[in-house]
Amino acid sequence: MRCPCAPGMQSKSQRSFISSRAAILRGKLNFHHIAIAGPLEAGKSELAARLAVRLNATVVNDETTENPFLEDFYAGTAGAAFQTQLFSLLARHRQQITLRQSNLFSQTTICDYLFDKDKIYAYLNLDDNELFIYQRLFDLLARDIVSPDIVIFLQAPPEVLCDRLEEHARNDAELSLPDTDYIRELCEAYNYFFFHYTATSLLVVETSHFDLGWTDETIDDLIKQLEEMTGGTRYYVPRIGP
Repeated sequence: MRCPCAPGMQSKSQRSFISSRAAILRGKLNFHHIAIAGPLEAGKSELAARLAVRLNATVVNDETTENPFLEDFYAGTAGAAFQTQLFSLLARHRQQITLRQSNLFSQTTICDYLFDKDKIYAYLNLDDNELFIYQRLFDLLARDIVSPDIVIFLQAPPEVLCDRLEEHARNDAELSLPDTDYIRELCEAYNYFFFHYTATSLLVVETSHFDLGWTDETIDDLIKQLEEMTGGTRYYVPRIGP
C-alpha cells in the first residue's frame, strides 16, 4: 500500500485552512470507502491521489501492477492468461483482507481498483475450462471482501487510452503494452460490466477530454457530484475551462 506524496511546505495558516476544508468535505460525503475503476490509462491512481489529499483520506493502490506473468500474457504465451489472472486475484484478496483486519475501511479510504473488476479480465482472457476454475475460486474469496460505499468508473474510448499508453511507452522502453484490439475489447467489457452494475452507488466519469492531472477545479466539481449522490448511478462529464 502506498500513500500519495506529501504536499510541499505550507504555512501553519495554510495547513489549518486545508485541514478545515477537508473536514468540511468529509462531513458532506455519505461515503467512507471509495473505489475507483477503469481500464488501463483511465487515470485511476492519479484521481485517487488527488482525492486523498483533498479529503484527507488514505490511498490504497493496486499491488498487482508488478504481476510477473503479465509480460508473457501480452506476448501470447500459452497458459499465461490463467497465471496472470490467478496472481492478480489472490494478491488483491490478500491486500483487501489485510485492510479489513486493520479496520482501515472505518476511515475515509480511496482504493484505485474495485475487487469485482477482476472478473472483467477473467471473462475476457480465459477459456471455458479456466473460467470454470476461476469462478469457483472468485466466489469463495469474494465472501471476505468489504464492498465500497461508492464506485467511480473512469470511462474513455479505446483510441484515447491507446494514445496515453503510447505516450507512457515513449518514456519507458521496458513497458509491455497490449495491442489495440485488446484495449478495444477491454473498453467494451468495462462498459458492459458497469452498465449492469448495481452492487453499490456508481458515478460514471467521462475522462477523454481533459488533462488527467486533475486540476483543483475538476476535483472540486467531482466532489460536488459525490456530495449530491444518495444511491443509484450518475453520469458525469467534467467541465473544461472557465
